[in-house]
Amino acid sequence: MSSPDLLHPNEATLLVDDNMVTDWQPITLTLVEYPKGDLVGKLLAWISLAPLGIGAGFVALILFRRDLHTIVFFLGTLVNECLNILLKHWIKEPRPMSRAQIWTEYGMPSSHSQFMCFFATYVLLFIFIRLHHISNSNSARFERLVRLLVLAICWTAAFLVCFGRIYLLYHTLSQVLIGAFVGTVMGALWFLLIHFVLTPYFPMVVLWRVSELFLLRDTTLIPNILWFEYTVTRHEARARSRKLVSMKSQ
Repeated sequence: MSSPDLLHPNEATLLVDDNMVTDWQPITLTLVEYPKGDLVGKLLAWISLAPLGIGAGFVALILFRRDLHTIVFFLGTLVNECLNILLKHWIKEPRPMSRAQIWTEYGMPSSHSQFMCFFATYVLLFIFIRLHHISNSNSARFERLVRLLVLAICWTAAFLVCFGRIYLLYHTLSQVLIGAFVGTVMGALWFLLIHFVLTPYFPMVVLWRVSELFLLRDTTLIPNILWFEYTVTRHEARARSRKLVSMKSQ
């Protein structure tokens, strides 16, 4: 097989012409444009990638924790995204500015604002309904501060992503507001579905053979999973350390 450097001139010209004619399609999932030299636009462009970071976090949690609640929460984000796609292709409202390198030409409703408001609303209800009790009264104030900090970060990120979609001319104000409204409603409905309908079945689901195969678990009744895992791991490590010392002394 001849290398490109040894091709006949006519063959090389033909290859160049084929490449010029070929319609190249980029993966635009992470492609965000901003005005050159605009530092605010650049910052908002980076912030608009927050849904991808949250999605990656979901995948990591599911792989390493295998908690049913995390799994169904993630499934809710997928249902929310499917609804957004259906609404976009049903309404068919164009974006405020036409771009050549863009995944879809429709902008109503904004998928970014819908995703972020879904996530923030779910977290809000999770904290105020699921985490209404505190296991350790000595750390009650600290835990409340942590929860308020989490809520502040979630809603600040949601606001900045929504504002950025308007600032960068990916969506109009109405497209972002409708997306935020749909995401908020979907987040509330999905949380209520999980909390009142699906959660009572989790103890039974984890007993299924397939759940044992994939090491799925239910941590619904554990108020502070981080403290629980810390104490269990510390206790197990100390027990194994004592056993190891005992074996060496024999």
